[in-house]
Amino acid sequence: MGYRLIIFDFDGTLADSADWFRGVFNDVALRYGFRTVSAEELESLRGQDSRAIITRLGVPMWKMPFIASHMRKLVARDAHRIPLFPGVEAMLEQLQAHGFTLAVVSSNSEQNVRSVLGPVASARIRHYACGAGIFGKRAKFRKVLKAAGVRPSEALSVGDEVRDIEAAAAEGIATAAVTWGYATEALLRSRAPTLVFTRLDDLLRAVAA
Repeated sequence: MGYRLIIFDFDGTLADSADWFRGVFNDVALRYGFRTVSAEELESLRGQDSRAIITRLGVPMWKMPFIASHMRKLVARDAHRIPLFPGVEAMLEQLQAHGFTLAVVSSNSEQNVRSVLGPVASARIRHYACGAGIFGKRAKFRKVLKAAGVRPSEALSVGDEVRDIEAAAAEGIATAAVTWGYATEALLRSRAPTLVFTRLDDLLRAVAA
């Protein structure tokens, strides 16, 4: 496929932060004055994109930066409780061995990403563009392309949310949706990503073939 640069989302793609997120969600909702949800409703939100979720929960857009900042602080506090998905470290090692440049574009902070990845895996990531607003990833993708010196057609974005697909596609970057993260497979497929991966092994097979 000719990819030189693989750009990963972090939460829900490399880091299995779903259980942690469910555990803090309602406390954050109470703190910032939006709706708390049951476990069943939280699960149902996986079938909706970010804009629909924000509307359904009644979160004013002006609060989003404050909520994001608070969430990053909570991750920093609890990083030791957030695991990587099984096989992530080996996958990054293999991708690097195949000559791919690796990057992370995330709404999380670079410090949090590095902390959860650990020293060995984080050193395999050449470029970090973190702290993106919920709809601010497009500019981060552009920054990574420039830093890596590659054309959009030579990059693949790997993420678990609709906003990952939308932001990367807007920059002309091929998109891979992973089904083990936050959004449902049906929702992701409805946005026509270039590739869909249902297993971590699928990624290496697809790009290193």
